[in-house]
This record gives sequence, structure tokens and C-alpha cells, in this order.
Amino acid sequence: MHITEEKGSKALPAEKQHPWHSMVPAEVMEELEVSPENGLSDEEVMARQEQYGRNVMTPKKQQSAFVRFMLQFHQPLIYILLAATVVTMFLEEYTDAIVIFAVVFVNAIIGYVQESKALEAIDALAKSMTAKAQVIRNGKKQDIDAQELVPGDIVVVQSGDKFPADVRLVKQRDLKVDESALTGESVAVEKNAEPVAPDDVLGDRLSMGFSSTMVTYGKGTGVVVATGDETEVGKIQQSISSAQDLETPLTIKIKEFSHLLLWVILGLSVVVFAVGMLRGEGIGETFMVAVALAVGAIPEGLPVAVTIMLALGVSKMAQRRAIIRKLVAVETLGSTNVICSDKTGTLTENQMTVQQIVAGSKAYFVKGLGYRPEGEILEDNQQADLGTNKALELCLKAGILCNDSSVKEKEGSWTIEGDPTEGAMVVAARKAGFKLEELEQKEPRKDTIPFESEYQYMATLHDAGDRSVIYLKGSVEAVLERSNKAMQPDGELIEVDREAIEKQVEELASEGLRVLACGMAEAPEGTTDITHDDTKSGLVFLGLQGMIDPPRQEAVEAVELCQKAGIDVKMITGDHAITASAIATQIGLTGRKENGKLVAITGRELQQIEDHDLEDVAEKTSVFARVSPDQKLRLVKALQARDKVVAMTGDGVNDGPALKQANIGIAMGITGTEVAKDAAEMVLTDDNFSSIEGAVEEGRSVFDNLTKFIVWTLPTNLGEGLIVLVAVIIGSQLPVQPVQILWVNMTTAILLGLTLAFEPKEPGIMDRPPRPSGEPILTRELIMRTLLVGVLLLIASFGLYYYEMEQGATTAQARTVATTTLVVLEAFYLFSCRSLVRPMREIGFFTNMWIYYGIAAMFLFQALFIYVPFMNTLFGSAPLDTMQVLRIFGAGVILLIIVTIEKYYRFKSNARVEKVAESAR
Repeated sequence: MHITEEKGSKALPAEKQHPWHSMVPAEVMEELEVSPENGLSDEEVMARQEQYGRNVMTPKKQQSAFVRFMLQFHQPLIYILLAATVVTMFLEEYTDAIVIFAVVFVNAIIGYVQESKALEAIDALAKSMTAKAQVIRNGKKQDIDAQELVPGDIVVVQSGDKFPADVRLVKQRDLKVDESALTGESVAVEKNAEPVAPDDVLGDRLSMGFSSTMVTYGKGTGVVVATGDETEVGKIQQSISSAQDLETPLTIKIKEFSHLLLWVILGLSVVVFAVGMLRGEGIGETFMVAVALAVGAIPEGLPVAVTIMLALGVSKMAQRRAIIRKLVAVETLGSTNVICSDKTGTLTENQMTVQQIVAGSKAYFVKGLGYRPEGEILEDNQQADLGTNKALELCLKAGILCNDSSVKEKEGSWTIEGDPTEGAMVVAARKAGFKLEELEQKEPRKDTIPFESEYQYMATLHDAGDRSVIYLKGSVEAVLERSNKAMQPDGELIEVDREAIEKQVEELASEGLRVLACGMAEAPEGTTDITHDDTKSGLVFLGLQGMIDPPRQEAVEAVELCQKAGIDVKMITGDHAITASAIATQIGLTGRKENGKLVAITGRELQQIEDHDLEDVAEKTSVFARVSPDQKLRLVKALQARDKVVAMTGDGVNDGPALKQANIGIAMGITGTEVAKDAAEMVLTDDNFSSIEGAVEEGRSVFDNLTKFIVWTLPTNLGEGLIVLVAVIIGSQLPVQPVQILWVNMTTAILLGLTLAFEPKEPGIMDRPPRPSGEPILTRELIMRTLLVGVLLLIASFGLYYYEMEQGATTAQARTVATTTLVVLEAFYLFSCRSLVRPMREIGFFTNMWIYYGIAAMFLFQALFIYVPFMNTLFGSAPLDTMQVLRIFGAGVILLIIVTIEKYYRFKSNARVEKVAESAR
């Protein structure tokens, strides 16, 4: 099914909306007015296509490139600069107008480039659907374009097919479907045509086949009950489209700061304009003074600096196998305090693995994870000797011979061809040293009873030379009821102790293991075929194999680091509650426990919880199982309602809405669907949960460096604004002109401020808790420092300006001195901003060489500003002599000494507070 521009399929009329999974097939056929043998006629198909539309999903209309570019100007501070541009043009101050508008335009271009490409999740959904479907129409089977399907069509599927729409199964034979991308179920689901309870969650609707899910085994026939937008995948698309594009903590803080600054600037500009008019000065001159105040107070370089700093963060994260699709996601990671993780393929290997075997009344542990056939079988922490336990040897042999799956190595990666559960038994046997090719030569297969859901087992007949052997594997119930003997380690046969075996099964299942049993029987020599009658009774019970999709070892370590950093990790999965709880316990999640295992809340229980109660449940619970896509979305929203900054990881179609709703969505790069990747802000190239911890660390470092930049740049804007304000109050001409202020703001932001982006991570960055979402960028202490440095800039620039005027310098020279003073003092202050609390000796004088390169480049540009005639004409500057330059540098040294003393005493004060707090703990 593909996305098109035409309208998607309509919903069924009200009288046709039913819980199809809970109805018997005959009722479904009657409601949809179709015969399973003949299907729909061509006339009925045309009528229904007219009524319901084609089997496509309605695409989401995207903003045009022009609109997205124009929205870059939709910022409060930009409005002031645009207004200043227009008025200065009207006043024929063309140089000022051009420079001001150039700054605005460059910011708009950078912001436009920064935006990620438009969301492609809906297109990806189309790619996940089949292009063809086999249907019965007019009493004949035929292949049609899946877009032409309508409700009531009879669809036939078999192994390797994808369901082209949502289908109510009418009949099936051994049908298994991989629904992991939709529900998070880690193993293929056995389907049947029997109705289920109306309130069963998506993963339990065994009578349904859902659009885009893959048939792994068997075949089935069903009737289409939903197409296009009305399929479960279509509903996910609508959830993705409706999910909010949330602002990040950084964008929220900068927006709040911008609005505050907007009103402060407007207020001061009005005051300045009023004072000028009261003094009897001309409107044009007075307005230019107000413009000077505005451009001085606005941090024009902030958007550029933020963008470039985030881009550098993206580069660092890419080196740690985390690809960032949206720049602001870099900073969001630094403030994340909850990670909601999918289980299958994210916290786990997504590879079924046999972990425990019980044979001959002895328990064995199987080492090694995933499909790689490497590992040991241990008994009491010692490598097991197969020669001492005949039952174990035959249990493993039955698992590999009575099997239609195989394990293959391709480009260093091991995969299973066939059913993952069967494949796990092949891998377990290979770990014990069995080789399928050798076994098949010694005991070639003669006949097979394939697995059927009705019988719940598979059996194979083998020629063992002087005898014929039947191997059988399947559900514990199916094998037990056919067995009357059990094998001991020495090969002796005893009566089956059903109660003891059932107890062993319960113990394995309580650990989240899926348990299969193995048995065998001898057949008369020369037997060439077998039937269910041959396996009805008289089997020898060999043992149990317990398997699970195991947790990644790296994920265990990463979860521990995240929790140490104050980040709460939650598992939200479509898998069963017992399995989810067992995995969560192994991984080390914290939360309410019963009998040593974490308590899991199921999707059915979530349905009963009202939204206002869900917030508390979501915050206190760590494991959610059998959860549907819309419930994942509810949980993310509930956590956000508690002011949590939520990161959501996932890889399936079912994770798409929650990934988009989360403050930061994290998709898996290898196993992830295109839907998940396109809905996420970050993609892990190695599918490794541990990469998230590294990305969080980088995110915190990026925010630290952004804060350092803001603390460095704001005093300049404050100082420039104060210079203009004081000049107006005392009736002086401006020490710096608007274009000179813009020169300082833009050049220093790029050449000086951006060097802070290369500051290395400070010690203990992952030992502190996440920043509270409501905490402002500037704390009270940092505001006091901003005021201190702003006043020092005012005193130095104004003082040197008046000193030069008194010494007979020209106005252009005095203004050049004032402008250069701002630049030089910012360069000296830059050293202090390398750490907001630690002295230079602790962070190292040469750990960031970019500081020195940036200062050298800035001084070179400032020399051009001072001594190049073209620059003198453009900016109203003039050459300076050596003594003037030395006085400026002297002021810079004084500023650095004062700020260093202030930081030293504040650092000592903070250290005393931390020592007292540590003693109290």
C-alpha cells in the first residue's frame, strides 16, 4: 500500500463498526455481506471502492519551504531589528540599515538550514506495506494491487507474505505471524480463527491479521475488515500526525528569555526616546539612539552560536554511535530525567536464546547470547560433560534434528533462517558441539509431521542404521501427555513424574523463559513414514529447554549509569508481563517488587485507569507490558504532565506515535523500521542502549557549554545597553554607534564565544542529577556576575572614551577605543567563563587550544576594523596609537583579576556548602 494524494479509505458506517476479533467468522461474513468461497463480485468491489475509498493512507500536508523560511523571522527580538531596519532606511542611514538587516537575514538562513527535513514517517508507513494481494473475487483467486482492496474482500496469505490490510481470519493452517513491529511481541504469534474477548489488547487478538505484519509460517484465509486509515497501522499514522512537536527545555528557556528581553528593550527604548525628545533633540537622532540601545541589548550572535554549538554536539555524538536528526535534541538529552524504553531489540538482543536446560532431573545453564553459536553448557558452574548425561545429549539432539530452521553467518553477523524459537534450539545444540551436517549423515530424516497448532508439536523420523528413531519437540503439555517414561542421566528409563516436571516448568516460566519439551520413541526398523498415531503414546521424555530474548549486557551497565545520574528508566513493551518483569529485573530497573521481581502493569489494566490517576501510576511504575501504541502515547503524555523530560526509545511501527510525542525520540538504526527512524530525533547506529548514556553525557556537556556562552555574551549586551542609557541620561553623544555594536556582537560571538563549544566535559558530569525542567538558564549567582561584568564594561568603555576625548582624540578615535575595549574585555572574560565555578588551574590552561586561536583571530579582525580604510568608512572607526591599545589591554587585565577574585570566593563558599551537605548525608 502506498501513500497517495487522494483521500484514504473511509470508516465503516456506524452499524458496521464491530470488535471483529470477538465475532465468529460467520457473523463477520454476514455483516460484510460476502461469501468466503466466492468473495466479492466486480460490481460489489466498485460500489465499495466508491463508498470506502482506496486502500491508502491520507498524507499529512507539509509546510512549503518558503513558509518554513519565513517562520525564521517569527521571533520577538527579530521584530525589533526588522523595525529598526525599516526606520533607519527611512532616515537614510543606509549603512546601519544594511548591516542590521544582514545580521537578521544570516540568522534566518542558519535557522532554516538547522531545521530537520519534514517528517517522513507517513511515507515510511507506505513502504512497510505490500504492493500486491491475493484475493478471491468472482469465485476465483487472483492477484491485485493492494490499493484496490475493500472491506469484504477475501484475502489469502502464506509464509513470506505481509497482510495487505486488517483481516479477520476465517481459516488457517499453522499460521504464525511476526507482529513485533506493531505490538513489540518478541516471538511469532500463533493465529487461529476463534473469537477472543472484546477487550483483548492488540497483541492478544489471535483471530486477526494486521496490515504490514509478516507471515512467518503456514497459511490462512480471511476477510478484510479495515483498509487505509482505518487499519491499526493507519491509526498509528494518525497518532504520529496528531502528536505535538514539543519545544525543548533550551528553546523554552530562550523563548522566555527573549520575551523578557523584548519588553525590557522596548521599555528602555521608549525611555531613551522620551528623554531625547524632552531634551529637544531631533526625531531622527533620537530614534538612532533608541536603535543603538536595541541592537546593543539584543544578543544577535546567540542564535548562530546556539546552532553551531548544537551542530558540534551532533558531531561528537556521531562518534559515539548516536546520529542526531534534529539539532535541539542534543540539548534535550542533557535535561532528560526519564527514559521510556521498548524491550525487544532495545534492552534485549532481539535474538531468542536457550538459557536453561533441564534433562535427567539435572539443571544446566547455557552461556552465550544471541544467535552466535559460541558458549558453554554449565552444570554447577563447571562445563557439562555430555557423556555423563544421556538425557541431555538426546534432548539437544532432538532439538536440532527435529527442526526446520538453520543458523547462518553473513558478513560476521549470525542470523536465523526460519522460526526464531526453533533457531534457538539449533544454536544451543551447536554450543554443545553438535553439527547438523554430521548428524544428518548419521541419522538422515525420512519423514516429518509438521507443527500444527491443533497438536502443538513437530516430529521427525530418522534412520539410525539398525533402528528408526522418532524425535519430537513441542509444548510441554503435548509432549508430556504422549510420554510414559523419562530418561535418567545414565540412560535408564523411569516412570514420568509429571508433577515434578510441571514444577520445573513453573520455575522456568517465572523467570520469563519460554519452555519447550523434547521427547523420542523408537519405530520398527525400516519405517519410512509416520503419522500422529505413531506419536500418540509411548514416548520417552528427554527434557526441557527454556529460552528468552536476553538483555544486552551493555544495557545492564547503561541502565545502572543512567540511574546513578538521576535518570529513571522504564520499560514499555508489547510483550507478556512475566517476560517483561523478568527482563526488567535482570537489567536492574528499580520499582515496586513482589517475590523479588518487578511488578508489571498490563495494557488491560491501563485501560481501566483514568488519565488523572495515570500520572501517578506512570511515575511510580517501571514495567508496562502488553501495551498498545495508543497506551504508549498515553504513558509518555502522563509523564510529561508531571514535568518530566521524556526520552522514548523504540524500533517498531508501534513506537512511532510515542517517539514523536516524547521530548526526544530515539530509534534503533539496525533493526528499527523507517517509521520509527523518521519519527525520532536520534538514531542509534549500533542499536545499543548503552549509546544513550554516552549521548546523555554529551548532551549535558553541550548544555554546560551553551550556558557558559550565554554567561559570557550577556554582559556585553548589558554593558552596551548601559552605555547608551547612561549617555542619554547625562546628555552625552554615544561612545559606540549602532553599526559598531553589531560588529562587536557578531564577530565576538563567532570568533570568541564559539570556542567555548570545544571545552572538555567537566569532572563528575554524570554524577549530578538532571537539571529541573523549570530551572532558569541563569541562576542568581550567574545573574550577579552578569551585572558585575556588565558594569565593568560600562565603566571601562565609557571611561576610556571620555579619557580619549579629553586628550584631544577625534570622536572616531574615541569611539574606536570604546568599541575595542568591549572586544578586548570580552576576550579576557572568556578565560573566566571556561568554567562557571572552577578556577583555571583545575580545568587546565591548555585543555582548549581553540580559545587561543579564537582570540588571535578576533584581534586580527579588530586590527582590520581599526586600521583598514574601507572598514574605517563602513564602521566609522579610526586608527589607534600604541598607548591607546595598551590602556585598553590594561583594562582587560583589571577585569580578569576582579572576576577571578569573585569566582574564587564563590567557589570556596559553594565548596563549604557541599561539605556540610555531604556531612549531613
